[in-house]
Amino acid sequence: MPSRTLQLLCVLSLLNSSLFADWRGFRGSANNGLPEETVKNWDGEQEIAWQSDLPGRGLSSPIIVGDRIFVTCSSGSLQDRLHVLCFSSKDGNKIWQRDFWATGRTVTNPTTCVAAPSPASDGKHIFAFYSSNDLVCLDLDGNLKWFRGLTYDCPNVSNSLGMASSALSVGDKVVVLLETDDESFAAGIDAKTGETSWRIDRPERANWTSPAPSSDGKHVLMQSSKGVSAVDVATGEEVWNYADGAATQPSPVVVDDVAYIASHGLTAIRPGKSNTSVPEIVWQASNINPAVASPIAYDGNVYVINSSGVMVAVTQKDGERLWQSRLQGKFSASPVMAGGKLVALNQDGTSIVVDPANKGDIISRLELNETMLGTPAVGSDGIYFRSDNHLFKVSVD
Repeated sequence: MPSRTLQLLCVLSLLNSSLFADWRGFRGSANNGLPEETVKNWDGEQEIAWQSDLPGRGLSSPIIVGDRIFVTCSSGSLQDRLHVLCFSSKDGNKIWQRDFWATGRTVTNPTTCVAAPSPASDGKHIFAFYSSNDLVCLDLDGNLKWFRGLTYDCPNVSNSLGMASSALSVGDKVVVLLETDDESFAAGIDAKTGETSWRIDRPERANWTSPAPSSDGKHVLMQSSKGVSAVDVATGEEVWNYADGAATQPSPVVVDDVAYIASHGLTAIRPGKSNTSVPEIVWQASNINPAVASPIAYDGNVYVINSSGVMVAVTQKDGERLWQSRLQGKFSASPVMAGGKLVALNQDGTSIVVDPANKGDIISRLELNETMLGTPAVGSDGIYFRSDNHLFKVSVD
């Protein structure tokens, strides 16, 4: 009887977890702004389902694993108190909270904070990363597995504005990218032990982009002022390098082995044939200029938001401009997809739903009335937004 009961509980657990779609990092599980399972039959209308208090500031994105939402914050007069929180996606009740002291530099520009990088997950652990270069690994119940103060290894890796590159969980590694005007490096951290598997030098110039995985998960794309490098996840070895410069705020997005990067406007590149170290340039559109928000690619098109708050759509095939839509406001958060609709969040906390199938028509606006710079997360039944004070769930049923 106990054996049958255990089997039944396992089945029920699997069934329960299958009801939810994860969103395991900055811009989702594949770091491309697309959910694992799209919200079905959403008309684009938005309604606040719940909101929960947060103990400190944060530009980091919420992440989703099963029916739990994980958020990082920083607090204190020196921003040296680091928080990781877990909430129920159903009602917003806080399940647990863990607090740590920062070991590295916590000075940032007033517009940002120490909890600027987004956390990541491999489905079993939460990897919380901070501007203080502290990397914390917890299991889903909040138990500490390991803690790395990367500043102890590299004390000069910091800048006066604050770090913002998010952690990336890929394979059995956690990849972090730390680039400043002084010392700069990237590292592959063993997800199980927290030990450094590999470390490579990076360009010495301040950079706030986040690493992105290749379509097959074997490589990590790292964008900097010098261009984009593809690095082997297992070894840290550079596979190919685009060396024609790139922006240092909007991150690359990869779809079907093609990377769309903010370089000379917008540039599409893909690995060259015959294992060449130089990628092929598919096209360049000099009149398409992403600002802070990262590009997103979906259903044959690429969408960017420029510095004037205008969303522009171009084709993935050749970069031909299709339409543009004035959204209004300034945008730091990257757009995401939900139910075939684009969701763009401006800094004033206005969530704007855009219909890409109808030349960018705006379907709805929802005023959350708080400053928001973090990219939202898309779940099976809602979209999650965070400010310095609250975590919001917006229903999309």
